[in-house]
Amino acid sequence: MHIVFAASECAPWAKTGGLADVISALPKTLVKMGHKVQVYIPYYRQVAKAVSKAQVVLPSLTVPFPSYNRFARVLDGGIADGVQMYFVDMPELFDRESFYSTPSGDYPDNAERFGAFCRAVLEATKIIGVPDVFHVHDWQTAMAAVMLRSIYYFDPVFRKVPAVLTIHNAGYHGWFPPRTMETLLLPWDMFTMDKLEQYDQVNFLKGGVVYADAITTVSQTYAQEIQTAEFGNGLEDSFRRRASDLFGILNGADYGEWNPETDPHIAGHYTAGKLAGKQECRRDLLHAFHLEDISDETAVIGVVSRLATQKGIDFIVDILDRLMQEDVVLVMLGNGEEYYERLLPEMAARYPGKMRVQVRFDNVMAHKIEAGADIFLMPSRYEPGGLNQIYSLKYGTIPVVRATGGLQDSIHERPDGGGNGFKFWGYDSDALLDAIQRALATFRDKKTWTAMMKRAMAEDFSWEKPAQEYVRVYERVIQNRSS
Repeated sequence: MHIVFAASECAPWAKTGGLADVISALPKTLVKMGHKVQVYIPYYRQVAKAVSKAQVVLPSLTVPFPSYNRFARVLDGGIADGVQMYFVDMPELFDRESFYSTPSGDYPDNAERFGAFCRAVLEATKIIGVPDVFHVHDWQTAMAAVMLRSIYYFDPVFRKVPAVLTIHNAGYHGWFPPRTMETLLLPWDMFTMDKLEQYDQVNFLKGGVVYADAITTVSQTYAQEIQTAEFGNGLEDSFRRRASDLFGILNGADYGEWNPETDPHIAGHYTAGKLAGKQECRRDLLHAFHLEDISDETAVIGVVSRLATQKGIDFIVDILDRLMQEDVVLVMLGNGEEYYERLLPEMAARYPGKMRVQVRFDNVMAHKIEAGADIFLMPSRYEPGGLNQIYSLKYGTIPVVRATGGLQDSIHERPDGGGNGFKFWGYDSDALLDAIQRALATFRDKKTWTAMMKRAMAEDFSWEKPAQEYVRVYERVIQNRSS
């Protein structure tokens, strides 16, 4: 099977979150299964800096607009682990300081930027190779699914080529003014409530939901949640209408990067059978955060997160004074909303021997926290898939999570301590504290805690099973489009 991925990010070239990790890892696994995979992303300024010299594959593609044409080049990003990378070069649209926005807000021409990118990808495949299926991701490339069934409706090359849309976070839609229909040369009869229009705006994600042959999202629970008003962000009716074509597939983890047996960023390597290295990692983590003379009986709680209300940071703030009365130390790493970037260091200063906060993103420190902490907090208000809880399991760092999205699907608590973590339900900070206290009670029972660590480390969230599920979706839509 020939699969073309179109996405706005792919690690290591362009990354702001988990999307980039998926676009890096899933294609590699599909190639191992015998499929041919090509990945297209924009040639951002950051990509150009990371790529020393990329050969031009296609010197000029025409991307039409109402009163002018834009032109794109396609560059060869090389083959890594069997996956062919292509970069779409449109300097006037993508040679900018950041991917989507400036500190003052989103780029005002994002509709044109990503609409042009989608059309350039479709045109490029007509020359480089038309796939059996397009796999597009989030609002930035959802328009490719729309274009296939509108602008390219009469193109015999694409008539039987389906598109699968994966939604990594239904909270981001891509809202643009009505004139976007003309800008992208889309027919006005698609600007209706049952197609692209929502609240008199063009909604890119909604268009993808309506026109993609299948929709997937990044956990089974999240696929159900987005069909409710609480999590659907105004698209719940659209998701319910496509319920028979909506599939939840939990993300996998890249164990090539996140594995305590081989991780180059941590102080000691360890396995479920030989846990001594985890104690070295714990000591190294405490040293890195300048926490001295911490007893082995004191639980080290770690947080690696965007500092935002969506991630449940307000829950942590609400319980912090009570949590600090427990026999714990808390280390936090991340950046995000300015309110929390200011508040958390101020709160940490009140507990100098028990709490540290680093307001930044640091990949090496993230690995140190995963390996050196005893407990990992993820109290997210919603979490479509989540990766850190999966990394934590692999490192024997027991997660305490809110039961939502991928957290609900991957973490299991049992009254007898036989699960792999601890969960709480509802928008309730007291419930978070109660879950932490259950974890601490188990932590004091070293035999039960060690058994839980080993059970967590034995969990397999590699990409093989999710990739097989994606292949089944591909086969389904190819069959439906061919019949």
